[in-house]
Amino acid sequence: MNTRELVLDMLLTLEREGDYSHRLVKSVLDKFDYLEARDKAFIKRTAEGTLERQLELDYYLDCYSSLPVRKMKPLIRCLMRMSVYQLLYMDSVPDSAVCNEACRLAAKRGFGTLKGFVNGVLRKISRQKEALPMPDERREPVCFLSVKYSMPEWLVELWMDEYGRDITETLLQGLLEIHPVSLRFSTLLSKEERESICGEMGETGMEMTRSAYLPYLYLTGGYTENLANLPAFALGKCTVQDVSSALAVEAAGVKDGDFVVDVCAAPGGKSILAAEKAGSGRVLARDISEEKRSITEENIGRMRTGNIQTQVFDGTCTDETLLGRADVVLLDVPCSGLGVMGKKRDIKYRVTKKGLDEIEKLQRQIVAASAGYVRKGGTLIYSTCTIRREENEDMVRFISRELGFEPVSLEGIFPEAVLAGKKRLEEKMREAGKDPGAGLTEEEACACIQMLPGYMEADGFFIARFRRR
Repeated sequence: MNTRELVLDMLLTLEREGDYSHRLVKSVLDKFDYLEARDKAFIKRTAEGTLERQLELDYYLDCYSSLPVRKMKPLIRCLMRMSVYQLLYMDSVPDSAVCNEACRLAAKRGFGTLKGFVNGVLRKISRQKEALPMPDERREPVCFLSVKYSMPEWLVELWMDEYGRDITETLLQGLLEIHPVSLRFSTLLSKEERESICGEMGETGMEMTRSAYLPYLYLTGGYTENLANLPAFALGKCTVQDVSSALAVEAAGVKDGDFVVDVCAAPGGKSILAAEKAGSGRVLARDISEEKRSITEENIGRMRTGNIQTQVFDGTCTDETLLGRADVVLLDVPCSGLGVMGKKRDIKYRVTKKGLDEIEKLQRQIVAASAGYVRKGGTLIYSTCTIRREENEDMVRFISRELGFEPVSLEGIFPEAVLAGKKRLEEKMREAGKDPGAGLTEEEACACIQMLPGYMEADGFFIARFRRR
């Protein structure tokens, strides 16, 4: 099996069929599980890195190629991108091997007449890679950051308007950093049991570091493929869940005996954690399709969580039988996903301004249809995995001012380390002349938090807490 050709086919599939990269990478690695760990690591890094750095790679190619990237044949375009990524970011691969393999693949796939073009462009970049051209940082700051961090210019402009230049660059750096897998241990385990399992995992080559925010969540390094084969994972003692997702449940303050409704539950991480905290209570986990319900059911079964019921239900519709019954309603609504681009690398190329307008409408429909499930005095948690005021702070105003919910401060609920990160970010925003409150009242601002990669050890995530009056 030629690993480079496999990566080339993956990139072509993503370009032609529009599949999501994280799903495709997983399916390919599962299919070729017999490959050595080194080969699988090469496939994963080359495919994901090429996607993540695509705008930057295209910029360099356009500088050194007589043919613009957009006019290249799809196969040559993907081949050139993955080859330049190897030249610039994979020091263990000799430049000569990259160039020779690219020419060989071009010929093998029917483009033998372009071997000279492929070789010439790659050799130029190889010779100049220590001094590659960049946009002028002073005259074109947005273009400079766009190329340096491979982020569409309109997203760079969006964040610069909201946060200023320095915070935006830190955020962009954070999105490009290596994101370790987050393992959330069952809260029903004791500290001693967790530490014993971590020791066992360490013996397999995994590196386990406890989260600075939650004692039952660990960040993993080293060998993290095929987690499903780990005994603790298979036995339901841990699951993959980012700390930001777990914090949304922590914000809810779920107590023993509570009835929790998770409106957009898949893949079920929040529902399972809420069920552990609810004890003798129960959780109703809903989502829009049978496929999503099946994913949630699979995770519930593996974690052996007995107090959860799953249903297929459209969150934009109101279930009259649930009105005023829930102690807690979790609304982790569909969003643009701008906060998880470090894990889902093609989001930034798919999201559009028109699509963002549509997602805002959907969010309001779901919130308006489901907020009534909260009993008087009960808790509503609104959350997204994005970094954008229209989907976050504007929704806080909508829930508070139009739906009549009372904002509840996160002080005393959230870990102090998280709140300290929030305060540092707010100070940085004021230094940049930006309003951290984004037009919110003091009560509304205290009830929500925007987590930013680069400033906090978590995905880009937004959480807000409310009480029904």
